[in-house]
Amino acid sequence: MTGSLNVDHVGPHADALDVLRQFTSADDRCTALASEFVHHLELHGDGVLRECRPAHVTASALVMSADYGFVLLTLHPKVGRWLQTGGHVEAADTSLRLAALREATEESGIQDLQVAGSPIMLDRHDVPCAGSPATHLDVQYLAIAPKGARAAISEESLDLRWFSVDRLPRDTDLSVTRLVQAALDWLNMRQER
Repeated sequence: MTGSLNVDHVGPHADALDVLRQFTSADDRCTALASEFVHHLELHGDGVLRECRPAHVTASALVMSADYGFVLLTLHPKVGRWLQTGGHVEAADTSLRLAALREATEESGIQDLQVAGSPIMLDRHDVPCAGSPATHLDVQYLAIAPKGARAAISEESLDLRWFSVDRLPRDTDLSVTRLVQAALDWLNMRQER
């Protein structure tokens, strides 16, 4: 049921509100999206669940190799494009970060991914979802694979491949290109500290 609800201070909805209220970015577009996502969650007590329409919050993770030279992308069966791992938040998820980790692990087959403590980027996109159009308010994390990690394709993907950060597929979606750049910028800032 979509609508204004009183929500417990535990679980994915409360976590999403906390994460998005604290989100900071040098990218004005992402800052505006954070405000939009918070507004959505304030109006919809079920705003992190796929049943919430016309929009719901999702969690994704860009899986990067331990040496930061490659990203693992999945060929999404519904969209037909190379994307980061990710998907819907489930009621059992306790946080967006752990939802992103769960999705990345399921879709990549890689155990022991290290996920950044906070999102590195936000994106808003319209997709076919459970048979009808929906807007995904995507909270995007960075996940680092352990050295020597081997990916295994899941039934949620048409294909799964490592791509060099400077040689992404020719038809890579702009949102993925931005996410890869955000990951590299985040890593550079971290190394400068």
